Formats: sequence, structure tokens, C-alpha cells
Amino acid sequence: MTGKIRLKNMAFYGYHGALPEENTLGQRFLVDLTLTLDIAAAARSDSLRDTVDYAQIYALCRKIVEQDRVKLLETLANDILDQVLAACPRVTEASVIVRKPSVPLGGPLDYVAIETSKTRP
Repeated sequence: MTGKIRLKNMAFYGYHGALPEENTLGQRFLVDLTLTLDIAAAARSDSLRDTVDYAQIYALCRKIVEQDRVKLLETLANDILDQVLAACPRVTEASVIVRKPSVPLGGPLDYVAIETSKTRP
């Protein structure tokens, strides 16, 4: 039985961007993560050991966004997917959306986002 675990609208403060002020001042980043995995064993056992501990995944995403520094959202999204897949062998596919709501573009804008996914080889 396949299932999806979703962590929606995780909010972190980081220092990512191509512009110098983004690296100096920082800003909020919003992250949605979807993990696809076989949930049959967890459904039967009712045990955390048979699934993904989303508290661990939240902490991993927080570490990546708050401690690392990259210029591009594409790089940040790729780093999140790589580290989540490395930490969670049960996950067969991971999808992420990283939103940057305070982009300094000189006009009104809700956010800029990157959406991407990776499947375990």
C-alpha cells in the first residue's frame, strides 16, 4: 500500500539568494515536502519504526534552510531532496516546493517558488 506523507508550509529563516542583501539580511522560506513510501507495514504495526519520522524530517529541513547558504532556489530544493532521500531509505519519491515570499524585485509579488522531485534509483 503506497502512501504520501506531506509536510506543508514549513517556515524557516535563511540566507539564500543571488543578491548581496539576501545573504546579509536573510528572509523567510516556506517549504512543502511530499514523501511517497510503502505504508503497509506501518498500517499493520502502528509503529513509528515502520514509517518515516516526520519530526526528524522537519528538523532536517530546518537545518538545511537555516544553516546552509546557497544562491539559487534550485540548489536549495535539490539539497533538501538529496538529504531527505539519504536519511529515509523507505521513501521512494520526494517532491518539494520552496517558496521565497520576500524577493526584492521592486514590485508586488506573493512569492517566487521552485517545485521539483526525485525518485530513488
